[in-house]
Amino acid sequence: MAAAVPVRVRLAPSPTGTLHIGTARTAVFNWLFARHLGGAFLLRIEDTDRERSKPEFTENILDGLRWLGLTWDEEPVVQSARIEAHRAAIEQLLEGGHAYRCFASDAELAAMRERQQAEGRAPRYDNLHRDLTPEQQQAYIDEGREAVVRFRIDDGATITWNDLVRGEMRWAGSDLGGDMVIARRAPADAIGDPLYNLVVVVDDAAMAISHVIRGEDHIANTGKQLLLYAALGLTPPQFAHTPLILNQEGRKLSKRDGVTSVGDFRAMGYTAEALVNYMTLLGWSPPEGIGERFSLEQAAAVFSFERVNRAGARFDWDKLNWLNAQVLHGLSAGELRQRLLPLWQARGWGEGAAADAGWQEDLCALLGPSLSLLADGVDQAAPFFETPVPDEAALALRADDPSRAALTALLEQLPEGPLEAEAAQALLGAAATAAGVKKGVLMKGLRAALLGSLKGPDLLTTWLLLHRLGSDRERIATAL
Repeated sequence: MAAAVPVRVRLAPSPTGTLHIGTARTAVFNWLFARHLGGAFLLRIEDTDRERSKPEFTENILDGLRWLGLTWDEEPVVQSARIEAHRAAIEQLLEGGHAYRCFASDAELAAMRERQQAEGRAPRYDNLHRDLTPEQQQAYIDEGREAVVRFRIDDGATITWNDLVRGEMRWAGSDLGGDMVIARRAPADAIGDPLYNLVVVVDDAAMAISHVIRGEDHIANTGKQLLLYAALGLTPPQFAHTPLILNQEGRKLSKRDGVTSVGDFRAMGYTAEALVNYMTLLGWSPPEGIGERFSLEQAAAVFSFERVNRAGARFDWDKLNWLNAQVLHGLSAGELRQRLLPLWQARGWGEGAAADAGWQEDLCALLGPSLSLLADGVDQAAPFFETPVPDEAALALRADDPSRAALTALLEQLPEGPLEAEAAQALLGAAATAAGVKKGVLMKGLRAALLGSLKGPDLLTTWLLLHRLGSDRERIATAL
């Protein structure tokens, strides 16, 4: 896709909560589009909601984007620092007759909505104060009323744009809810806090944004914003409205569905590579040859909006789990250790002999092929760092089992020094023979003694790892 102007896209999150999976998916599409065309990916913190915006949410958003690998190309713009530019634009609209002060009280607006609902009409502002005379305005001011600033929307207007995802879009002015509030209530000689649709237009123009890529729930806003661009004499960007992320019931994914924050996915043990890979697939179909497992850079090389779907994308946990397992299985033992080590250290694991990097890498090589989540690498590693509490099956086996004699013989022959795989196999055979049992009986008892369970990874490798820590002898003795 050729671009007539330098490609500059932006993510504009509101720091009123943690980084949501939907916002992160929007970031992914913006980043891919910018990288595909050699453009810039920018960040704007929309913190004009003073009561709900928190610095910790801003840091959570920035940290989540960094973790996902979605780096931005310029210093983030903080929207609240630009309020004078927003007010100047409102002054321009007032002076040009595109906006006016509306003195309607909250009670009057509520009565208007109730009347419209009683008449079976959709609630909308009736533009009552659009053409107040100076005398009428002064009368309201004398009453002590404050005013919002409203932008005039012609009901007969038709707003059109070519959406990069949805093609030609047409929106009637009469469907935009009446004249739009662009500044909150304030004394008549002042301008209150500028509101979303106005500040977005002003800031996107100031940042020279060429393409606005966001969720389809913003389509109605686009119609309003295009009218503002025209009234302010600004050139609008191109727009692309991406499909929403849906739950399994086909509704927009929300907090009611449980995990929606990128931080939650991270805490559950998902990797950044798998999560961005999966988010790319939520609404975008890769071309043939790339498959479903790819990096951000591979996706950026072939990304286009022609392959973005219009329909909502249902969240599929099985697909995400599969992708995460693919990422983990593709890591070397050393790479997996680097990811698991902070989780192990948080549990207080990795002291003494277990602090040896070589031993830890060998443990990762044993566990790696069975992991789906990084959290699995904590659960499955626990019996190697801590003496396990035996489960019911292991306890039953220890109480009265033919393996006990073989375990006794094995304990007697167990060397203090290093033990290699070939020697360990010979010891198992000799101990089983001495006890008059099959080798499999001994191995079942040995697994119960070492791991406190009849389930677990390869037994011989497990035994050798525990022997290197010097804990196999103690665990066998305790079992007996």
